[in-house]
Formats: sequence, C-alpha cells, structure tokens
Amino acid sequence: MSASGEVRECWFLTGSQHLYGDETLQQVAAQAAQIVAALNAAPELSVPIVGRPVLTTAAEIRRVCLDASADDRCIGVVAWMHTFSPAKAWIAGLEALRKPFLHLHTQANLSLPWDQIDMDFMNLNQSAHGDREFGHITARLGLRRKIVVGHVGERSVREHIGAWLRAASGWHASQNLQVARFGDNMREVAVTDGDRVEAQRRFGYSVLGHGVGELAAAVDAIPDSAVEDLIAEYLERYAVAPRLQRSGDRHESLRDAARIELGLRGFLAQGGFGAFTTNFQDLTGLRQLPGIAAQRLMADGYGFGAEGDWKTAALLHTLKAMGDGLPGGTSFMEDYTYHLGPGEPRVLGAHMLEVCPSISAQTPSCEIHPLSIGGREDPVRLVFDAPPGSGWVVGILHLGDRFRLVANEVEIVEPDAPLRRLPVARAAWEPKPDLAISAECWIRAGGPHHTVLSTAVPREALEDLATIAGVELAWIDARTDAREFARELNWNGIYHRLEQGAAGR
Repeated sequence: MSASGEVRECWFLTGSQHLYGDETLQQVAAQAAQIVAALNAAPELSVPIVGRPVLTTAAEIRRVCLDASADDRCIGVVAWMHTFSPAKAWIAGLEALRKPFLHLHTQANLSLPWDQIDMDFMNLNQSAHGDREFGHITARLGLRRKIVVGHVGERSVREHIGAWLRAASGWHASQNLQVARFGDNMREVAVTDGDRVEAQRRFGYSVLGHGVGELAAAVDAIPDSAVEDLIAEYLERYAVAPRLQRSGDRHESLRDAARIELGLRGFLAQGGFGAFTTNFQDLTGLRQLPGIAAQRLMADGYGFGAEGDWKTAALLHTLKAMGDGLPGGTSFMEDYTYHLGPGEPRVLGAHMLEVCPSISAQTPSCEIHPLSIGGREDPVRLVFDAPPGSGWVVGILHLGDRFRLVANEVEIVEPDAPLRRLPVARAAWEPKPDLAISAECWIRAGGPHHTVLSTAVPREALEDLATIAGVELAWIDARTDAREFARELNWNGIYHRLEQGAAGR
C-alpha cells in the first residue's frame, strides 16, 4: 500500500508447459510460491508480489497479460520461466502487456546436488534453458524490460528487484497524475515549456491550466478558525521567528501564508491534483508568493515546479512516489551560483523559496524576508541547510521531438561558512566528476536549471524509470569524460530517432 493508501501489487508470472506432466507442474507451482514468499519477506521490496497460476498455453498467457494491463492495482509484472516455456506462446500476451516488465532469471535451488542429479531433476530445474528461450522472444519483440539474474536469497538480487519496483511505482503514480498550472510559463523562458500533449502520451500525466484568480478565491474562502489551527501547527513544528509569532509585528503575514496554504491544499485535493506550478509573474489576488505552502505540500508528496515548470513538477511527484519510505529526501532544486575556488569548486543550490524540508535533518526556521521579485508582500518561508550526504540531481527537458533526462551524481557538503544573510533553504554540493566537466556536459545535453535533488531514491531506480518510459537518460558521474559524453549524446540521438520511427511515432 502506498503512502496515499492506494493498494498496489506486482504480479509474478511463471512459465512452463504440459509436456512435463501434472506432477512436475505441481512442483513448479510450489517452487514458484516459495519464491514469491521469499520476495514478500524481503525488506528490499516495497510492493507486495502476487503469484499467478502457472502459465502453460498461449491463451492463458494472453489473458493474464490483458488482466494485468487492465488492473489498476497492478504496477508491473515479473516473469520467470521455471522450466521450458515455448516462447511463441508468449507473443500475443507480451504484445498486449502495458505494464512495466521485469524478467527474473533465477531457479529454485541455489546449489546443484551434483551426486543426485537425474533426468527428473533436469526436466524440473531448467531455468537456464527456459529463460534463454524467453529472453529471445522479448528481444525479438523489442520489449523494454529489466533483467535480473541470480537466486532470490541473494541480497543484490532483491535490491535490483526493489529498485525496479520503485521505478514501477513512480510510473504508476505518473499515469493518472494531474498537474495544476496556475498561470502560464515564465515569459520568454524556453526550457520550462514543452509539448504537454506529448508528455501526456509518453508519461501519462495531464497538465491543466487554472487562473490564479481561482486559487485566490479558494484562499479567501478559508475561515479564520482553520488559519488559527494551522498557525498552531507552525508554532509547534518549526522555529518560528519572533516577528511572526502571535505577538510579533509580522504575525499577519504568517496568517496570510497559512491561509494560502489551506486554500492551495484544498484546491489541489478537490481537483485531484498531485502536482502544481506557480509563477511569480502572475500572483493575481495573492498577497504573497506561496513559500511555506509549496514547501509543506512537497513534504507531503506533491510535485512542484516554479515559474510554470510543469515537467519538473510532474517529475518531482514521480520521484516522491519512488522514494516513499526511504531515508533521505527529494526536493525541487535549482543550480543557483558557483564557488569556483579556492578549494574544491561547488554549486550552491536553492530557489527563491521552494525547497522541500524532506532534505533537511534539522528543525527548519520559519522566517519572513523581502523577496525583491514578484511585486507582492514579503513571503513566509522555511529556512534550513541540507546535511552532508550522497545524492543526485536530475532535470527533464523537451528537445522538440522527444524528452531527455539529465542526471548528475553529487556529494552534498557543508557550506564553507554559515549562510547567515541568505534567507532561503539551500544545499551546497560538489558535482561529479568535478564542476567544470559536470557543467560542460549538463549544458551540452541542454539540461534545465530547475532540477529534482534526491538523497533517497537509488540511482538504479531512476535508470529503471527511464527504461520503462523509453526516455533517454544521460548520466554525469565520477567516470564521465566530456568528449565521450558528447559522443554518447550523438549516438543516443540516432538511436531514439530510429526507435521512434520504428514504432511509428
């Protein structure tokens, strides 16, 4: 079950055939059930695995694949050929499957009983045979898939499956996501715009425009009693600046911020939205830019994008779903400015207001300061530093004919000195392999300035998400060479154009 209470499951399909007889098929079913039980007992897996009856005919296979595609609870399918399942029987089913797919190449026994092996044993335990036949047909059909090899008793095998399940959970969250776009894109900005129709076709989510006046009306309708209750929560959870407390001279601004949060939260809930954007160029009817409201909504799993950036808002929501329950956090972020020296060059990441407190290990401070942009009253925000640790940033862009993800491994570090005069949440990091190569490669790939920073989601899960979506993922890490990276982008461009042409897109 997800954090939202939605029931999710992953189906486990076992292939065999009638040639081996009923007794063997009963053993196949029993051993498949043992593997399902072992997976469900593993802490590395975040979604229950549901075993389906052993599949032996093309009609059975097609039916279960159609059922998996139609079942909203099913986020993906794991397939294992316990014995030898003739692969032509899988063609119709696999071509009908519309859920993420993992091929588990395993076997029931860890070790061979060398002195006991006879033909009965060989007929029963021939995954090495059957999975290669199955692998051929999945390659022939050009299926996007993850392949995991090894015994389910191995931690690494369970970790690979767990990462894929998180990617499948993110993909599931994206399929029916609605993004509320208040106002329009920041004027004349290119990278935050893109093809919303193609995004819905590729990722499943829809972007719905709403006037800021609609939001302002929802804010104005919030009763004072609800505002008082939320302020009590602020005072309990955060280190609220004296000026914002009930006796302070700026307490009314805190009341305005709380009213905005309640109005925004109610608007999103009523409309079934899981992500939203704002734009400081369009604040009609709002007294201040939503700061603490955006931060707290992100902490609750909502996606957010500033300046109308709907792609990053949807990506953040997807990654929030993927990181559910893991230590660390995931936040909207922006590469703001550089420290080029002395010492190791670093990036100072922040935004005007909207950084998620899930990446903070401290109690955030609730403060009010001038924004100097947007033409509205001073906004209330949470201020904190992200603690040291490993993570990555990822951005999404639209190239006109396709989407691309660009990711960079980073090491979050302490600032060289306290940032006493910078009144926003922030993170300082050293990008891999270094700032010069990282920035050159990011710019060459057309990477956006808005990103998602995650210290929770494993890299492998992001790679699996890109595979499920059929989207290019360009990684910048400790091994990246700028020339090789440029060549990789060129090859990727050729591949994805050919792949789109072959698929009739």
